[in-house]
Order: sequence, then structure tokens, then C-alpha cells
Amino acid sequence: MSVGFLGPHGTFTHEALLRQSDFAHVAAVPFPTIEDVLQAVAAGEVTYGVVPLENAIEGTVSATVDSLIFDHDVLIEREIVMPISLNLLAPPGVALADITEVWSYPHALAQCRTFLRTLGSVETRVAASTADAARVVSEVGGTSAAVAPSVAANLYGLHVLATDVEDHVGNATKFVVVGRSSIPAPTGHDRTTIVCFQDADRPGSLYGILGRFAARDINLTRLESRPTKKGLGDYCFVIELEGHVADDVVGDCLADLQAHHTRIKFLGSYPVTGDVAASARAEITEARGEADRWLAELRSKVEPHS
Repeated sequence: MSVGFLGPHGTFTHEALLRQSDFAHVAAVPFPTIEDVLQAVAAGEVTYGVVPLENAIEGTVSATVDSLIFDHDVLIEREIVMPISLNLLAPPGVALADITEVWSYPHALAQCRTFLRTLGSVETRVAASTADAARVVSEVGGTSAAVAPSVAANLYGLHVLATDVEDHVGNATKFVVVGRSSIPAPTGHDRTTIVCFQDADRPGSLYGILGRFAARDINLTRLESRPTKKGLGDYCFVIELEGHVADDVVGDCLADLQAHHTRIKFLGSYPVTGDVAASARAEITEARGEADRWLAELRSKVEPHS
């Protein structure tokens, strides 16, 4: 088994991968772009891929979402939520006042706009990833710097000029693990992501889609429109909802949408992550156990046929 990730070594994506205990002894393969990671999974070059999906400050990582929608038939199997701390790295001997250009991934640069303004008239330059920015700075030297994880400083021979340079406290990124065809078994506290393509742009079409979920009391945790790349005003909708495709109510809703209202692309059903998710899962399990006992008691009182 092998796992591809947005490289090079030292990116936040690499760190997210390393936090997964079942990936500890698996070959980790770096790729230069998110598209390359997803392509490698779809082609069977790696078993899984890890890519960033959403950031608490900058929102959706469009390169990931659009590749999942339009380019590759892979499935989300897991989510990883990781706190993000950005640092300014520079070659040894370079001081903060010396910096003339800062390299990083576009999302990382956007997450620390306020700090970058304090540096004066520095130029910002785009790299393929945060760790790639550190690599570039280590090669070009001079008065360049990189916004990157602190681990990248050790990997590329840089030193940390400033820590926690992001604009907002509580910054975090959601990463997803994608595979070719497997859907994890339901856990009782799961999330499902789909894409809805409208058959026609007509009044009430979005309401018609959302009404299917409301009628079944399915909670939506995310709704986002994305251009279909077919022309201005032509959009599809990325919908994230509570529940698993194996749940009767979710399955019924998706079948209803597919049959009567819109074309669906299924992107995955997977466990919700985090400590809160674990406690919620335990509460749901206990509640279902109590409900099963209640139903069993009622059924025990049903008289047999005479």
C-alpha cells in the first residue's frame, strides 16, 4: 500500500498524513500538485491520496474540489482536521528587515495578509506548496523568505524568523483521504458529500433540491456552488450532509434526487472526525440501543395469530 500527498516532504498535507496511525509504515509518495495526487489515485499508481479540502480562513481549496467534481472518479474515505500554524522561514543570517520577497502556496499567503503588510513593500511569489516554497528559498537564498510549517525549516536548512504569522487564531485545515472505490462502513456519525448538476436552470430548482433533504430531516453541513466550466451562469452544487449512504433515509433521498430532479455525483460517505465526533457517536449508539430495547418490548406484547 502507498499514499500520495501534496509534496514535497514537509508540507502540512505531509504532516496530516503522518498523523494517521495506519499510515505510519506505509510508503508516502510526494506529488507536485493536488491534481497529480488525485490522478495517481485514479490511475492506481498509489492506493490512497491525501489532499487539502477546506481552510477555516480561506474556505474551499478549489483545486481539490474541482478535480473531484470534474476530473477524477475517486471517493473520499476519511477526513483529517488539523490546526495550522504558519511561520516565516529564511536562510541563515537573513533578518526580518532584510526580506524583499516571500514565497508560499496561495492559500497560505492569503492567510497571513496582515502580517505580510507589516514587512513593507515585499513581493509575494507563488509556490506549488508551502514546503516547496521553503525548498525554493533554500535554493535561491538572498533576501527571500517562505511562509511554511516549522518542520520545513529543518528539512531545507532555514531558520524561523517569525512564528504564528496567520491573521486569525484558530486556523485549521480539513484534509481528505481519497481512494478509488471503497466506501467505509457506517459508524453512526458520518458525513456524505455529493455534487448536484441541474438538468435545467429554472425557477425553484435549488429549492427543489434542498426540499428533498428538508422533507427527510437531513441536516446539511455545507452548500457551495461551483461553475461547471460550460459557460457563465451554469453552476453545480456541492452538498455535504449528515449521514451515510447506507442509511435508509439518506439512500432514499439520493435516489429520489437522481431519479426526478438532478444528476448526482457521489463523492463519498465517511466518518466525522475529532473528539466531539467520538462522543457524539457514543451518544448515538446508546440512544439507538435504548430505542431498540423499547421497540423490542413493544413487539413482545404483540399477540400471535390465532
